[in-house]
Amino acid sequence: MKKLAIVLVGALIAGGALFAQTVPGSGLVKGPEAGEAKNLTGAGATFPAVLYTKWFSEYNKLTGVQVNYQSIGSGGGIKSISDMTVDFGATDGPMTDEQLAAAKGGEIIHIPAAMGAVVPTYNIPELAKVKDSLKFTPETLAGIYLGEIIKWNDAKLVADNPALKNVNKFIVVVRRSDGSGTTNIWTSYLAAVSETWAKKVGAGNSVQWPVGLGGKGNEGVAGVVKQTPYAIGYVELAYANQNKLPAGQVKNKAGKWITPNMKSVSLAAQGVALPDDMRVKLVNSDNPDAFPIAGFTWLLAYTTQTDAAKALALTRMLWWATHDGQKYCEALDYAPIPTDAIKKAEVLIKKMTINGKQALPESISK
Repeated sequence: MKKLAIVLVGALIAGGALFAQTVPGSGLVKGPEAGEAKNLTGAGATFPAVLYTKWFSEYNKLTGVQVNYQSIGSGGGIKSISDMTVDFGATDGPMTDEQLAAAKGGEIIHIPAAMGAVVPTYNIPELAKVKDSLKFTPETLAGIYLGEIIKWNDAKLVADNPALKNVNKFIVVVRRSDGSGTTNIWTSYLAAVSETWAKKVGAGNSVQWPVGLGGKGNEGVAGVVKQTPYAIGYVELAYANQNKLPAGQVKNKAGKWITPNMKSVSLAAQGVALPDDMRVKLVNSDNPDAFPIAGFTWLLAYTTQTDAAKALALTRMLWWATHDGQKYCEALDYAPIPTDAIKKAEVLIKKMTINGKQALPESISK
């Protein structure tokens, strides 16, 4: 079995545009297609749900295909596609070799859909009117989630945030209660920067948390933080912004304080040598201007399709999402995937077959 490629230290190429405004291959899905299914079902990650809602609305206007997506978490998305109860799954944490081997329908491919930041967000009433967001180092984030830093006025936090000096309050730690790709990105980062975290907790869609209250989905964590004074949680940037919650700055590998935004997230993937199967993690980038807690989110599909109408609808939708759909990313607080990832996606989509033949129409793939 091919081992999961994990890029914790990316081979970064200086300069060069990460993402062109006009993606080659856009505009090839022009409207309805004879013989395609009019309904598709998908389930999984909450991380990209804000983007997917927009995508599938726009796609329905263009093609008449109704894409029904259930935002149930990456763990649910992996289970749903593995059990063949949906047409496609979605995850922010790549499937393991063991999960891929257990899938009922054969080979599953990971199609990169977008990039996003997982940010520390918090609710401290005393800082409600403070413009600058809090600063977190790898050590303070790991310390909070290990239960070693328990108060907001801990000396390690105050050293970088003088405004916390008089906030003598216990930190309410919030984390995901469900299997989550957002958790995978967060814990992969903590494992990369903290030897203690790596040994005691590790990384994955689900872990044995040392401390914390659980919230279901990104929306659940954001909701708990918003309603709970002195709480801290981790969510995809879009959920922090939608809930008017602050997104903390994080010190990256180069020692720079980085604000999460589309530019700093995109830089986490710039120049990374991507594996053909696209199962790659981007945390703790070497790029001196990259936000260190970032990752891809993927759409999951079987290479061997069994329903011709759905295969036609699914491959066309996947092509549109990885090309035309990218223009919607930035306005919704996601980063478009880089051009080399789009090329990898094209190869993967063309790999999907029905009755032994390519499922993607030749009018698109040629």
